[in-house]
This record gives sequence, C-alpha cells and structure tokens, in this order.
Amino acid sequence: MLIVGCDYHPSVQQIAWVDTGSGERGERRLLHSNGEVETFYRKSNEQGVSVRVGVEATGHARCFERCELWVGDPAQIKAKRFHRWPT
Repeated sequence: MLIVGCDYHPSVQQIAWVDTGSGERGERRLLHSNGEVETFYRKSNEQGVSVRVGVEATGHARCFERCELWVGDPAQIKAKRFHRWPT
C-alpha cells in the first residue's frame, strides 16, 4: 500500500509518501497543470498498488477518485503537530 500525505493547493500538491511493502519513502511536488498529479496516482493504480491519501481539507479532488481518501479536521491536525524547540 502507498500512503500519501498531501498538502493540496489548486495548482500544486506537495506530497510525502511511504510504500508499506518496500519501506521506500519520499517527498515530491506535483503540478496539476502538466498532468503530474493524475499521472502519479494513475500509475500507482495501474501497478496494482492500493493508495491511501490523507488531506487536511479538500477542493477539486478528481485525482483521488481511485484512491482511499482520508480527510482530517484541520484544528485537530494542528493541535497534534510536533514542534522541535531549540535547546
């Protein structure tokens, strides 16, 4: 399974992902205008990989139509953020 954390904007998605099978992980910036977003999710589905996407809020979410979409409450997400303070 591919688990994706997505910061969604109208023109771009900033994602962090992990493949639970291989342990591979990474971060990417995907543009909507050139089709990178739809290509990323479509390619994963064509390879038979289940995709779970977590977002804080939604807008136009057509690119997630073949994914399991988890929508979080922004207030609860902000309250749980970890902040590292300088020592």
